[in-house]
Amino acid sequence: MNSRSQLDPAIKCTVWLLWFFFLGCILAIGQTSHTISGTITDKSNGETLFGASVFLDGTTIGGVTNEYGFYSVTAPEGEYVLSISYMGYSEIRMKIHLDRDIKNDVEISEFSTELDEVVVTADEPERAILRKPEMSVVKMNIGTVKQMPVVLGELDVLKSLQMLPGVTNNGEGTGGFHVRGGAQDQNLVLLDEAIIYNTSHMFGFFSVFNADAIKDMKLYKGGIPASFGGRVSSVLDIRQKDGNSKNFELNGGIGVISSRLTAEGPIFGDNGSFLVAGRRSYVDLLLKATGEENSVSFYDLNLKTNYSINRNNKLFLSGYFGRDAFKLGNAFDSSYGNSTGNLRWNHIFNDRLFSNLSAILSRYDYDLEFAQEEFDWVSSITNYNLKYDFKYYLSDAFKLDFGINGIYYDFNPGEVSPTAETSPVNPLKLDQKKAFESGLYLSAEHKLSPKLTVQYGLRYSAFSRLGGQPINTYANDQPVVYNPELGIYERGEATGETHFAKSDVIKSFGNLEPRVSLAYLLDEESSLKAGFSRTAQYIHLLSNTSSATPLDVWTPSGPFIKPQLSNQYALGYFRNFTDKMYSLEVETYYKTVDNRIDYIDGSDLIGQNTIETEVLNGEMRAYGLELLLRKNEGDFTGWIAYTLSKSEQRTLGGTAGGPGINNGKWYNTSFDRTHDISVSGAYRLDDQWSFGTNLVFQTGRPVTYPNGQYVYEDLSIASYAPRNSDRLPAYHRLDVSVNYKPRKYQNKRFKGEWVLSIYNLYSRKNAASISFGQNLETGANEATRTAIFGIVPSLTYNFKF
Repeated sequence: MNSRSQLDPAIKCTVWLLWFFFLGCILAIGQTSHTISGTITDKSNGETLFGASVFLDGTTIGGVTNEYGFYSVTAPEGEYVLSISYMGYSEIRMKIHLDRDIKNDVEISEFSTELDEVVVTADEPERAILRKPEMSVVKMNIGTVKQMPVVLGELDVLKSLQMLPGVTNNGEGTGGFHVRGGAQDQNLVLLDEAIIYNTSHMFGFFSVFNADAIKDMKLYKGGIPASFGGRVSSVLDIRQKDGNSKNFELNGGIGVISSRLTAEGPIFGDNGSFLVAGRRSYVDLLLKATGEENSVSFYDLNLKTNYSINRNNKLFLSGYFGRDAFKLGNAFDSSYGNSTGNLRWNHIFNDRLFSNLSAILSRYDYDLEFAQEEFDWVSSITNYNLKYDFKYYLSDAFKLDFGINGIYYDFNPGEVSPTAETSPVNPLKLDQKKAFESGLYLSAEHKLSPKLTVQYGLRYSAFSRLGGQPINTYANDQPVVYNPELGIYERGEATGETHFAKSDVIKSFGNLEPRVSLAYLLDEESSLKAGFSRTAQYIHLLSNTSSATPLDVWTPSGPFIKPQLSNQYALGYFRNFTDKMYSLEVETYYKTVDNRIDYIDGSDLIGQNTIETEVLNGEMRAYGLELLLRKNEGDFTGWIAYTLSKSEQRTLGGTAGGPGINNGKWYNTSFDRTHDISVSGAYRLDDQWSFGTNLVFQTGRPVTYPNGQYVYEDLSIASYAPRNSDRLPAYHRLDVSVNYKPRKYQNKRFKGEWVLSIYNLYSRKNAASISFGQNLETGANEATRTAIFGIVPSLTYNFKF
């Protein structure tokens, strides 16, 4: 697609959005009204509640709390009943006389455990869901996650998200996740606003998110708000707990593979709180006790504290530190991990204007030590992010979000260091790469009528690849060329280097990213929604394996690698049944991604200083239908999720010549799943016993199999079918769990529970891979199927006091 066809829709959409911004501001300024604002918190621990519903009864005036529990409702002068509700909490109703601006902080309590009927889902109240013009959004409270069976006794927020439509992984024992046919690196994962580059512990068996430290999470599968940028598939926004500001609290769990402990409580009198949460696995200790030389382990630490300077100013400091270690005898040592830090300042200018200023550090690195060869290999990516966000509640019908951010990237693709004088390896340092990404956004939620609400926004992003290293030049400006005699793509002929000083800009990019979505209320129980979003991604994960690994390398856009550009369209129908006991969500989507890098056959990515000689620029497309039927209330709750989808990629030869990858034809991406069905249920028998279950079925992952062989100089050489034209067998499993809470602890400060989980109850040997080879004894060709898990029981004891 040429640049003109890319640019014109964005410009036209921008003009219309700016017109609506202007019109909305004029209409809102002309209104005379008063505002009630404040913060909604949990009465038991002081945690702010994100997504609590705040409405004036008998009107359509209201909204939901932001990420910090702040709300602002503006209405004409008069007598009202203010209704505050949040799933799992008792509703608060209070009379107010709105004759002036009012500050009104409210504490709400969870439902009593003695009630016959409890709510275990934790999504936004159904009234807000129907009216809010958010598209393709999943919000999940950690309470829902704790109802689900787990593998090896460890709660996992990422595996919980994979039970919802449009979200999947790449098989057992793999890291990351995929959203609506997108690649793993196309997901922006944030922990308290800090970017997490690798979401896995122990090569994908666990995620880096300790459920005891997490308050809530929100996944944007499409309709990504203008406040987010940098990825083209999804945004996963995870928020840590602030810490109990009422009482000191200690909780944890002892499991088969790992244990965890969390401490939280008030500090600075009544003006602050803290949270410290740690986990550690002990497989390495068990292996060492048995004399085993191999080992694998992980640990992580979550930290957070806050201090209220006064009613309008609050400081937060949070961090995450996690590391994995893997040892293979005396030959090989590996470690990798994430580190983040975030200092935030919340400021309330007045009843209608809220701001958040954040200074953020994120780093991911890995270290490989080869003892026999006597050298180390290290690689890392570090970014420094400064962002300033504002929310302006101009009127009940018109709310504005706006802000700015800048990210400085430091890429270290690899460095080799000998560990002994006798090492045969020479020191090597690949070119370090620097880049700067900035963004400016303005977004509005505009209630055009009692039935129609529109959310529209515009983001302008810019990216500069900075100097400080030489850039290769190639014959005919082609880093990859097609060899017609051999029928393969090869590295282009390097003709020299262009040197850039640190103050130089090697290459710059800029993109307009309009976003728009709308919700039309058909009646009090149903609504239609539609949305469009355009997003840009300037950094890329280099991996020609089927799933992410700790050794993958990030690289910036530059002279030969273009930014990924995505357009996504979505249409949805939402309905409540039986007085909101049941809900139905149906969405269909179509997504395109331009400039998606693809790898030539035989590409070499590790230790490669000229990545541009290994890749071609291609395109992706994905489309599908998602259904989610939930039972939201009662002793039995849960959902049925189904996704019918297609994800494909195509790479033409372009200026490199030749037919392109896979002869220039569309082929299935490695994360394409035609059918994906998930059933999740939780049943509360009484105040002692509760049960959970998951049932999963997925179409097998696309793979490339050999379809023949030939003999050359006594060697048997395989020939292969077109790329990803075959599939692994279908994946399915059943998980169950039992939770038991002894009555002797129920009225005491100390509380404990036993959790028995059985992963893969009928021990399905799901194929992680199928390899082909020759039997050395018989000479016959054979296929070998590798499975990660059979049945996996686990027992965990959780405690709290």
